[in-house]
Amino acid sequence: MDAVTQTHRALTAALRQLLKPLFRVLLRQSMSFVAFEELAKRLYVEVAMNDFAIEGKKPSISRASILSGLTRKEVQRLLAEPGGYEGDSGERYNRAARVLTGWTRDSEFLADDGEPRALPFDGETGFAALVRRHSGDMPARAVLDELVRVGAVCQREDGSYQLIARAYVPQRSPSDKLAILGADVADLVATIEHNMEHGETDPRFQRKVMYHSIPVTALPAFRKLSAAQGQALLERLDRWLLAHDTDLPDDGTGTGPERARVGVGIHYFEERLSGATPPSQGEPR
Repeated sequence: MDAVTQTHRALTAALRQLLKPLFRVLLRQSMSFVAFEELAKRLYVEVAMNDFAIEGKKPSISRASILSGLTRKEVQRLLAEPGGYEGDSGERYNRAARVLTGWTRDSEFLADDGEPRALPFDGETGFAALVRRHSGDMPARAVLDELVRVGAVCQREDGSYQLIARAYVPQRSPSDKLAILGADVADLVATIEHNMEHGETDPRFQRKVMYHSIPVTALPAFRKLSAAQGQALLERLDRWLLAHDTDLPDDGTGTGPERARVGVGIHYFEERLSGATPPSQGEPR
């Protein structure tokens, strides 16, 4: 088997694994294959035009057609028609998460014991001030409504607002959860792509720990352990990033600091093994 055939088979196997859980999501959300196919065509063309142009040459319909396998007529149609799938969920997610981070880290909004204070809406150290400091020009009332909606903040009897969850995880809105699916999976795939192309000279951290024969009875304890230690690690990394974060506006001179979006993601996974039988006592585990 030559290297090209081997790579093609490996890619096909990887896609089967990747697409199965994705297609379960699409089918549950009643997205037809025709709609998926149209979106896939559009993104194939978009990536071919934006990321695979020949240096020094303007991206062309002919090259996008060659790379994607679509006809020139189809490429031209896809470029001419609006996509209609962009949204602001990712930006809203980022802004809300930053407000929660500020509430748990900024000393102006902490009580003497280091815990987040209950905040009035207005005032020098109220919720609106928290939003201005940590989320720019977002309307404070809109941010508050969002955090109350997802169950991260509640209103107390005295009218102040109390933080009850330290992470922004939408609990009710399918659209917000799907936005997280797109953002988080895209980040992981982008890291794998980077390591495939530049892993020898500029590797990005990508690791996991996994065992195949853990008794189901041990899973609740591991879920609890992994959640606690994962959260602790993320909070340590969050403190470092917060200390280095800057919202300096672009002054238009091009001399401002170059910035990047950066982070680390942790996720728990499990899969029940059908037909698996536990080893007998004394057998290697």
